[in-house]
Amino acid sequence: MISFELGVEDLARTRFALSPLGETVLSLRVLRDPGLSALHLPWRRSVLGRIGGLDTGLLMALVAERLTLPDFLTPPPAVFEAPFGEELARVRRTPPELVRRDLAAAHAPDPLPEPVRAAESGDERAAELRDTVCDLLERYWEAAVRPYWPRIRSVAEADMTYRAGQLARGGARLLFADVHPNVRWEDGGSRGVLRVHRTIGGYETRAGGRGLLLVPSVFAHKPAPPTGPEEAPSLLYPSRGVATLWSVGEAPGPGSPDLERLIGAPRTRLLALLAEPLATIELARSLRVTPSAVSQHLRVLHGTGLVARARQGRRVLYRRTPLGDALAEAGPVDGTGTV
Repeated sequence: MISFELGVEDLARTRFALSPLGETVLSLRVLRDPGLSALHLPWRRSVLGRIGGLDTGLLMALVAERLTLPDFLTPPPAVFEAPFGEELARVRRTPPELVRRDLAAAHAPDPLPEPVRAAESGDERAAELRDTVCDLLERYWEAAVRPYWPRIRSVAEADMTYRAGQLARGGARLLFADVHPNVRWEDGGSRGVLRVHRTIGGYETRAGGRGLLLVPSVFAHKPAPPTGPEEAPSLLYPSRGVATLWSVGEAPGPGSPDLERLIGAPRTRLLALLAEPLATIELARSLRVTPSAVSQHLRVLHGTGLVARARQGRRVLYRRTPLGDALAEAGPVDGTGTV
């Protein structure tokens, strides 16, 4: 069990982040073990046809038999959403001795698989392997994760919106109440303790004013705190809404031609994102356009009965109506592009 003692200041500094690199690395477990999550099988089927030219032997060797991964490949996000290239650059700076340590720890008690065994031969070989893995992950991201990133981001941001509402309504107890069965919050007056059960290692630590970083992940199947108390408190956890992630088509494409001719490509993309309730600002961030551009299209979609809206506090959330669901799911739709 791993425990974080959090004071009032730590709760005030609780924040969220997304990690394109983290999702990319975690997705390797679904490729290795399709039984890990049946929800991701549509993604897996689509991706297998795209990565045939990559060194899948090396990719799979990064995932241990017990499905653990080397820690150096998943550094905690430094900002809310760093570009994939910036996160990968941090991994490229990992000292060779940490590469060896994390590979050995991930695969223990088993020996290292042949594709990564070169790391045992000294710093130079470990650094070469690190760089080779980074180059491979960059190609894998482009083929397997980046095409789906707007859709993944929208699900993770919907989780953040939900949890921010939980915190506002019921404090830390409600915030952590349904993160995962392995996560428990215990009130203790001016301080509380967040406990993560069924971890591989165990320790107790005080946040000491460093706050808590929360990272929702669509590919995580259980919570993952830092492996040691020297790291700042953080918790990567399974995001809500994963069941809806691939429900609008197995792969992003140009959109349903008939639907696009009927309502236009921008509104087709908005319908694709609105399987979960989202606010205008979240839609704009997902599509990387201005909120005013999104608002214009939402007014039309709402006026024609394709989306409904409801107020939550100061925010207005939009979601597809049954009619919108029927249109969006009639053919492949795209969660990427511009409005």
